Amino acid sequence: MEEQKYKKNIKLLKKWAYAYYVNDNPLATDYEYDKLNREVLEFEKENPTKIDSSSPTQRVGDKILNSFTKAKHITPMFSQEDIFNQEELINWQTRVEKSIKNTEYLCEPKFDGASLNLIYNNGILKQAITRGDGLVGEDVTLNAKTIQSIPLKIDYKELLEIRGEVVIKKDDFELLNKEREFNNEYLFVNPRNAASGSLRQLNPQVTAKRKLFFQIWGVGKNSLNYNNHSDRMDFLYSLGFVKPALFKICSTTQDIQNIYKEFINKRDNISIGLDGMVIKVNNIQSQKDLGYTVKYPKWSCAYKFPAVEKVTKLKDVIIQVGRTGVLTPVAILEPVFIDGSTVEKSTLHNFAEIDRLGLKVGDQVVIVKSGDIIPKVVNVYKDRRVGDEKDIIKPIFCPICNSKLIYEDILIRCCNLECPSRVVNSIIHFTSKKCIDIKGLGDKIIEQLVKEKKINNILDLYKLEYSDLEDLDGFKEKKINNLLNSIKNSKNRTLDKVINSLGIEHIGEVASKIISLEFGLEFLNITKNDLIALNGVGEQMADSFISFIDINRDRIIKLIDIINPIVETKDDNEIIDSIFKDKTIVLTGTMNKSRDEIKKELELLGAKITSSISKKTDYLIYGQNAGSKYDKAIELEVQVLSEKDMIKLLS
Repeated sequence: MEEQKYKKNIKLLKKWAYAYYVNDNPLATDYEYDKLNREVLEFEKENPTKIDSSSPTQRVGDKILNSFTKAKHITPMFSQEDIFNQEELINWQTRVEKSIKNTEYLCEPKFDGASLNLIYNNGILKQAITRGDGLVGEDVTLNAKTIQSIPLKIDYKELLEIRGEVVIKKDDFELLNKEREFNNEYLFVNPRNAASGSLRQLNPQVTAKRKLFFQIWGVGKNSLNYNNHSDRMDFLYSLGFVKPALFKICSTTQDIQNIYKEFINKRDNISIGLDGMVIKVNNIQSQKDLGYTVKYPKWSCAYKFPAVEKVTKLKDVIIQVGRTGVLTPVAILEPVFIDGSTVEKSTLHNFAEIDRLGLKVGDQVVIVKSGDIIPKVVNVYKDRRVGDEKDIIKPIFCPICNSKLIYEDILIRCCNLECPSRVVNSIIHFTSKKCIDIKGLGDKIIEQLVKEKKINNILDLYKLEYSDLEDLDGFKEKKINNLLNSIKNSKNRTLDKVINSLGIEHIGEVASKIISLEFGLEFLNITKNDLIALNGVGEQMADSFISFIDINRDRIIKLIDIINPIVETKDDNEIIDSIFKDKTIVLTGTMNKSRDEIKKELELLGAKITSSISKKTDYLIYGQNAGSKYDKAIELEVQVLSEKDMIKLLS
């Protein structure tokens, strides 16, 4: 075969592949495609220096990865602000139109898949990166090259980031699950999970078999010279990216509502799963003028579809005990197919929710599920009761260890440190950096030690010997000695570290410090009134502390004897006067120093550091990638300071 003929055959192969994989409209039989593909492969084996990088043979490599490497996006991939009804749409539009008058909006599908960033340079696909945290994702280039709807080469030479969603079409998802069922493999819950899992296969050949589909929705870094986003997208479609089935330019709220209803009506007939409609300010200069919050573009939002509802019967309620000891009632339902999957269980969150619904076993209930949202019981048809329904009784004792349960507002919790359901989590918390800090004792090792019955509780850590570990998988002489030394060196920590390591609900680092400085080793014998008298300790915290000590007193006494903690006094922790003295502060985001260091510095300045935002918060201090805490602070009108602002105030 001559090179000219080779290039002609590549062009034909690409045309046939696009028609088959992307348009679902084959232009050749499988035999014809395979025959031509073999001829192309033969030429490439004989002429390796003449291989065209866009050849379909280059889509599936033989290289299997050990893991994915991290990769940075050239420009951030932001999330979308979600809206759920017309009132929220009007509020969003009002914010936009305060700054931009006579605005035009582009409405397009919100695809339910895994976000992917493609980087092209000199017309060649150089890298494909998952969304990750918006700044850094995983390099899945080899897998992306197996997706037929992603061009390996485009007719545009400048550096360009293409953003889109990797999905599996509904029919392909059904075929995939039928194949997995035949092979006795676990079934994917929905197309989104299947797409995400398939994109992150370490073997690209597995990805290639999953028939993934890429649907473009935007750009990152680019030098495209267009006034409107719609025109820019039309150009990108001309490069070979797939155009969505439905989109429209709108100018009024009513126009947007009309196309939104059209999306909902046509949703089931569109081959790709959708979970909403994206609304974007069309003019690109207006987008730049509006800018971004820490998390979202101000010029774009996702108008989510209403959740899907079905009616079924509540057969039973079982109790699950989580890793933190919280009891969660779970509804056992008559199986019902809803939004792409069969639902047999639903969380009931807590017993307050059961009381609110007036729920009984045997009731006909309404289940809501949308996309990946956990199925939820939202209503009870009490008029359909026949008389044999049964009340749901709150437990008094833990169903796992039979310890007396603690009622904390709407939560019910088992606080027994040795309860099998929470023992792993108790040890993980106990050994963590902010607590006793046993280096080399990670989560997986703790799980292994508990599973192999080498330890059953926190106290057992200090009984471990060389002979207990030498028969364990992955444990060699050096690792065993290092671990035993770390456990030995964890003794003589300060008392506040010991109290914090117990994992008492509502008692964090700050409260542990206050209690240890005030009472020392007498903390085991104090009353609720003693605690409430302390600045910063409320009634709920006091109740939680007293109940926990009551249940675990003997274990804590033994632990104190083993660790022999250092008891600090108030004189050892003199507070420096500052602007942050007696202020409640929340830290969020990535900062130049570790948050632990900043926390310690602020505490020395008299600040109280908490983990959640409320109206009582005085300052939110934030770094890069600040998330929902920043948004809530703005909503509650809490004063926000960047890390630089904090440093300026201190100086």
